[in-house]
Amino acid sequence: MTASLPAERRDARTMSLVGLAHGSSHFFHLLLPPLFPWLIADFGTSYAELGVMVSLFFIVSGTGQMLSGFLVDKVGAQRVLFAALSSFIVAGLLAASAQSYAMLLAASFFAGLGNAPFHPVDFTILNKRITAKNIGHAFSVHGISGNLGWASAPVFMLGITTWTGSWRMACLGGALLAAVVLAIMVLNRRWIDDKAFDAPATATAAAHQAAAAVSGESAFAYLKLPAVWLCFLFFFFSTVALSAIQNFSSTALHQIYGLPLTTTALVVTGFMLCGAMGMIGGGFLAARVQRLEKTIAIFLLLAASCLALVATGWLPGMWALVIAAIAGFGHGLAGPSRDMLIKRATPAGNTGRVYGTVYSGLDLGFAVAAPIFGWMMDHQMPNAVFFGAALALAVSVLSAGAVGVKLHQQRSAKLANA
Repeated sequence: MTASLPAERRDARTMSLVGLAHGSSHFFHLLLPPLFPWLIADFGTSYAELGVMVSLFFIVSGTGQMLSGFLVDKVGAQRVLFAALSSFIVAGLLAASAQSYAMLLAASFFAGLGNAPFHPVDFTILNKRITAKNIGHAFSVHGISGNLGWASAPVFMLGITTWTGSWRMACLGGALLAAVVLAIMVLNRRWIDDKAFDAPATATAAAHQAAAAVSGESAFAYLKLPAVWLCFLFFFFSTVALSAIQNFSSTALHQIYGLPLTTTALVVTGFMLCGAMGMIGGGFLAARVQRLEKTIAIFLLLAASCLALVATGWLPGMWALVIAAIAGFGHGLAGPSRDMLIKRATPAGNTGRVYGTVYSGLDLGFAVAAPIFGWMMDHQMPNAVFFGAALALAVSVLSAGAVGVKLHQQRSAKLANA
């Protein structure tokens, strides 16, 4: 029945399910950060301590992401996805019942553990199941869903907290949301079965692995590729900027411009929704542009300029919030090109482990940045949060450019030898 459906419908169902799963993982990035004011009031923690809690999430996620890439390649993406969503349920329940800072750390640990395998899982399923003509749009949908997950988390968590008067009920709602997503994935598991439609991909991977065995090449040989580490650095620096926006931009805008927290809390949602809109156009660009690094550079530098302008404090208050959100549009436009660039740099048979390694740069960026920006907020340096985010985006452009140049040189060499 699955194979008899038209390719467009198969692709659409797979994209939708992977997108829903990816959105849930991004939602759990922000399970606790929107609740920082309530957590400080109840547990007496500082912003730096809450930054450490965020770091724990991403240290666990980053470490697990590199390892889960091998696990996905070995046992399949679907099984790992089910385990990840189960871990989110545990995280939500732990947060809802937390009686101490240590229990909040435990919730962050399980949320990070659940988040760890998502990029190897998602991109393994998409690269194996989605037809070539739709892969750019698949990356676009994937990115949009992640941004929507980020955008919905503050609204969901703050909305339930305000409605019920309890941040614990919001965390319980997060656990219920993960349970619903898991049920949907199980019921529709045939559309995300990475083993069912990958006969050509499996043959290619098997041939690659056989050739590697003959030549004595290890399973870690891909780590010698400069493009892998340049992509890693790109994710690291671009995520440093995201960490500033997600965790501290609301409070920073409040301190710089005097806007109420109920208003500045919308900056994360605005940034992510603008990013989602940008990714729609970015999907078309990724499918048609050869020099992807140029697309990435243009739009990330646009985003960096917007954040630097906000940091100056020169804007009227509401305009600062709008400009910060517009930065998300530039970030979103670059997203599908980024994912396509990684696809082009990935050797055959190494999808899970390459995406696991590269995307662990995202987790490391969050882990390193959160305590630094938290320290800035504790020392009354809100402008530095936006300046730091702008600088990190500008540096990430250099890494993406280097990847693009290497791929262009490889392509030119193949054409010359043809």
